[in-house]
Amino acid sequence: MIAETMPPVFAVVGHPNRGKSSVVATLSQNDAIAIALEPGTTRESHRYPLTVDGEVRYTLVDTPGFQRPRRVLEWLEAHSLSASDRAETVAAFVRQHRDNPRFHDECELLTPLIEGAGIIYVVDGSVPYNAEHEAEMTILRWTGQPSLALINRIGSDDHTATWQAALGQFFQIVRAFDAVRAPFSQHLSLLRAFGQLRPEWEAALEETASHLTRQRTRRQQQAAELIASALVEMMQYQASLTLPAAITGNEQNRRDTLEAQLRDRWYHHQRQREQTLRKAIEALYEHHRIQRQEAELSWHQRHDLFSERSRQAWAVSKGYLATAGFGAGAVGGAGIDALTLGGSLGTGALIGGLIGAAGSYFYGDKLTVQALKLTPLKGTSELQTATFGPVQDLQFGYILLGRAVDHWWHISQRNHAGRDRLELPPTDSHWLEHLEKTDRKQLQNLLNQLRKGRKPGTTEWHQLARIIGRALDVYQAWRLNPPGN
Repeated sequence: MIAETMPPVFAVVGHPNRGKSSVVATLSQNDAIAIALEPGTTRESHRYPLTVDGEVRYTLVDTPGFQRPRRVLEWLEAHSLSASDRAETVAAFVRQHRDNPRFHDECELLTPLIEGAGIIYVVDGSVPYNAEHEAEMTILRWTGQPSLALINRIGSDDHTATWQAALGQFFQIVRAFDAVRAPFSQHLSLLRAFGQLRPEWEAALEETASHLTRQRTRRQQQAAELIASALVEMMQYQASLTLPAAITGNEQNRRDTLEAQLRDRWYHHQRQREQTLRKAIEALYEHHRIQRQEAELSWHQRHDLFSERSRQAWAVSKGYLATAGFGAGAVGGAGIDALTLGGSLGTGALIGGLIGAAGSYFYGDKLTVQALKLTPLKGTSELQTATFGPVQDLQFGYILLGRAVDHWWHISQRNHAGRDRLELPPTDSHWLEHLEKTDRKQLQNLLNQLRKGRKPGTTEWHQLARIIGRALDVYQAWRLNPPGN
């Protein structure tokens, strides 16, 4: 009875260098598992539990590859009297050869099977089928454990059809499964398939599939909240310094130096805050070792916001820059505000080429930030506060949102077997127009409030997070079914 209540265990087995570790990494949501091209990377069996809501739902065992399957099969056939004793014969082989270095790998991979683990047999569908695999498949069949075979095509050639015909002779279920690119629905399908093979696992695996589905929904909601928090903070951030009230020497030079110092601090904070958001989204989806290639937010004085250079720097399309803030049909006075704020400081108040944000064709192609501002420090006449920021244009928010949503989508779709550098290139299309008009209008209003320095209350913050959550749905649908398909 105890064994039946334990979470299912699956041993991932096969020939060396056929993608076993990749399958384990994806199905256990663990990007720490070593994946290499050299045969024999895995020499010891390692267990990787999948935990959802603090509970282990199943465990995957990453095993070494078969090294001498024909020798093992010869021993089994020599010591078996009938089909009824085959499982016990396999167990006897392990007991007898556990300390024999010639059969170390076979004993490691067979041990979880004689302990009751289900079998996931992995082959590379990009290489031709070879009869030498039949010895190892026969050994697996002798264990009597429920089994399915996965064709994980690593290279560009495709021999899937031949493999399917051969594997069908040995395994109850045969599936093509790309460990790096398989969608989430295929993960769930594999779990339910194993439930069909071992009835006592069926309810547990169906429940696990439900938990994983709810986890995915919850993660998307949490991602929306993380993006909302970053958006609020970055739009309202001010860099500040406390300094003596009296500025001696050349006052204009001192102001210029101070403004440059605060501007650099402001820019650095915004870059760092966006990277903090990236890492938080990646950690949410259990991606802890991603190497990312992304155009960094960058700024240039009097930057042309609609140049190809800008588009490459900000990783958004020209159409997105031009129309994102106006899908609701209202400019909201942003252009007028941008030109009048900080007027007491003269032309020095308008800092062009700001932070990955873009103006609209409707009100020019330069953005503004509230530049250097000096105010007496409350309670003393000897000190003053110098501030730089916040951004004065709501389009800043749309650029941050577009970049964050695109990053989230790549992370949410990425399997844990992926080891390629994550590249986030500029997009060539505008997707925000697919968001409901009421959501676009509310988003416009909320960003405009942030631009004007109004801190959102609890209601407004949750409204912003909900709209971003729906934007994630819209973006996912747009990516999976792009216009023109």
